[in-house]
Amino acid sequence: MTDPTPAGTAPRRRFRALWLAPVLALIALLAWAFASPIGAGPDDDYHLVSTWCAAGNETACQPGATATTRVISTSLRDIACYAQHEERSAACQGEIFDAAPSWETDRGNFAGEYPPVYYGVMQFLAIDDIQVGALLMRALTAVLFVALATALAVLLAPGRRRTLLWGWLVTLVPLGVFIIPSNNPSGWAVMGVGTAFLALLGWFESAGRRRWALGALYLLGIVIAAGSRGDAGVYAVGASVTAALLTSEWTRDWRLRAVLPIIGIAIAVVFFVSAGQSGVAATGFTSGGGGASLTVGADGEAEAVPLAGFGLAAYNLLMLPFLWTGVWGTWGLGWLDTRLPSIVPWAATAAFIVVGFAGLGRLAWRKAIAVSGVLLVLIALPLYVLTAGGDKVGENLQPRYLLPLLVLFAMVLLSEVPRRAPLAFTRIQTFTILGALAIANLVALQVNLRRYVTGADVQGPNLDAGAEWWWPGLPFGPNAVWLVGVLAFAGLLAVLWPELRRPALRSPETLR
Repeated sequence: MTDPTPAGTAPRRRFRALWLAPVLALIALLAWAFASPIGAGPDDDYHLVSTWCAAGNETACQPGATATTRVISTSLRDIACYAQHEERSAACQGEIFDAAPSWETDRGNFAGEYPPVYYGVMQFLAIDDIQVGALLMRALTAVLFVALATALAVLLAPGRRRTLLWGWLVTLVPLGVFIIPSNNPSGWAVMGVGTAFLALLGWFESAGRRRWALGALYLLGIVIAAGSRGDAGVYAVGASVTAALLTSEWTRDWRLRAVLPIIGIAIAVVFFVSAGQSGVAATGFTSGGGGASLTVGADGEAEAVPLAGFGLAAYNLLMLPFLWTGVWGTWGLGWLDTRLPSIVPWAATAAFIVVGFAGLGRLAWRKAIAVSGVLLVLIALPLYVLTAGGDKVGENLQPRYLLPLLVLFAMVLLSEVPRRAPLAFTRIQTFTILGALAIANLVALQVNLRRYVTGADVQGPNLDAGAEWWWPGLPFGPNAVWLVGVLAFAGLLAVLWPELRRPALRSPETLR
């Protein structure tokens, strides 16, 4: 049979639905970016002040009386006027965005508590219009996350590609999809740690130009993570050591390649040591409610029972799962005041458990050590930090601080092992897992929108009805954001279906 393609022309590639995945992922994340007002992320008043002051924007921030204070506008001071009041909509922001600098504060990154990279990048978007600038920052982070995930999907071997997809899917709903397109550096910490781990796996397992591209992505992931939060620098070191362990071969080539993670670890250590957050490792959190547990007294009323020492440590150990599952919705979103219906944590946690146990069934000795090591850190680190600070689970240490570590844990669990059966699910199993994630996203996005549009004291499926707050000048309303976000996420799961179920011809391989 003769080739119908004319001589000198390349054959046309057939369109694949999978190519829509980056677009759908970006739309889904941008829907979450629009689903919350400015200041809705945890401690966003701190991070927005730090960003605008890093930019030297005199419209919103001016020098204070000391080196660690600044004079800011009341728009930045009162930007989270609805926080801790779930019945209050974001309409309380009113006209605050027009206020001039008049309030001196020390609440900002003026003493170098956080590493400088996140604020250093975002300062270029710190324009006079705070709402537009903050939205552009959210969009930039969403674009960066999708770009990194897409680059890894293209460069990694098929087995590692499934680790990438399943690892992100079962850990990001709902907290991850809220925090990544936000104005909080925790979003950078999450994507930086996951990117660094996967890229380093690829660095050890590939060759040629792919290897160098993956090496560059690894270093970029290290800088993104360690340059956004001090604790993320620690997680980035853990991700580097874990990836090196999983791919270790005592050969000259492997030893030469191991120079790269040594460089990455050095970068992470420098960021961690230079950040003021490193003090938490020694003293725990110094603010908060103190170590107290609740018990039921003889009169049936709850009363505070102080805990300390072994008793506090034992209580925190038994309550740690509640801290972990906060990333799947057992804790509220935003300032922890957007409470989610039980269907969200049940569905999202179930998806993680099912996929995680499937990965646990494919162990080799290196993977078993890596899984055990990350799990040990997930237990020991929060237990130590809480107990050292006299806090119990529920005080100070939030699930978002552990989300990068949980992402790493999931990716290690789902890492495929040479000469082991690849991770695979039946059609019914895949449909159930993805369906649970779609439902969790659908409900969480609607509840999050409702919280700010009218306040949580108003209920109903129509988000446009009786809206008290919405973005000024937008031609679409909250209902459109919800529907587009839900459909984009469901569409993403649909186009990823073939890749998630595609059987691997062999385990992680060397690519050129």
